[in-house]
Amino acid sequence: MSYASTVPEAVLLPSLAPNEIVPLLIGATVDEVERELVLQTLARCDGNRTRAARVLGLSVRTLRNKIREYSADGIDVPPHSDLGTG
Repeated sequence: MSYASTVPEAVLLPSLAPNEIVPLLIGATVDEVERELVLQTLARCDGNRTRAARVLGLSVRTLRNKIREYSADGIDVPPHSDLGTG
């Protein structure tokens, strides 16, 4: 089962205070939390890898490596939409 399917969509909404977010994350591994953050950021950036990497503070190469890992694990990743920028 994918972690993304077990966490309410509101978990990463900016309207939630840290004291509201943390209890929802208890019991999840750091890898699961990171994966959810990457996937949610990609979705909010409409699949634009360059913009998502910038938001996450990652290099585009690191983000692509994470995406390859998720895809290899059978996790759906928002479709690519960089329109030729990488």
